[in-house]
Amino acid sequence: MWDNFTPAMLELFASSLWETLVMVGISGLAGSLIGIPLGVLLRLTDRGGVLQNTGVNRVVGGIVNAVRSTPFIILLVAIIPFTRFITGSSIGTAAAVVPLTLAAAPFIARLVETSLREVDQGLVEAAQAMGASTWQIVFKVLLPEALPGIVAGFTITLVSLTGYSAMAGAIGGGGLGDLGIRYGYQRFLPEIMLAVVVVLILFVQAVQSLGDWAVRRLSHK
Repeated sequence: MWDNFTPAMLELFASSLWETLVMVGISGLAGSLIGIPLGVLLRLTDRGGVLQNTGVNRVVGGIVNAVRSTPFIILLVAIIPFTRFITGSSIGTAAAVVPLTLAAAPFIARLVETSLREVDQGLVEAAQAMGASTWQIVFKVLLPEALPGIVAGFTITLVSLTGYSAMAGAIGGGGLGDLGIRYGYQRFLPEIMLAVVVVLILFVQAVQSLGDWAVRRLSHK
């Protein structure tokens, strides 16, 4: 059983783990840069929001829901031309970041919107009464108050992206998913597949623990 864990295989494990870290980290960051503003926009334009606009809210919400409801494996294949246009290739770690980002952004947007809904409306009304602008309300009231919830949502997103990155390995996306499929499944090495699963579980546990620690720190400030 242990004969298959040669130095070359261990090196492959290390490089695959690094590819997974890159995919999850970059797509999580890029998804946040898109998703957080979308979430703020959804909250501001919602009923009772500072910039209430039913039309804009429905259009943006419809787009977000459409992307969220698309199974990731279908999204992965459907945007191959766009992925190839952005990265010059449809396979590899860089190519996998594109669909991962598109999958993460609407997910983060809804989580941010939900966190912002939990902010006491009285704080917003008090800021408006003092003449605060929309930007001041967003950056000095809504986001600071909702930060623990946003961080918790971001942690959930990273965990989900870990699973998506493994799925991306099915079409040559690289990372631990690709390693598990090529060696664990196609070459009938169940011990390699088991090792991949264990590494992914430990990775997810580490991400979740770090996220929980950050939320606790922010909640006690």
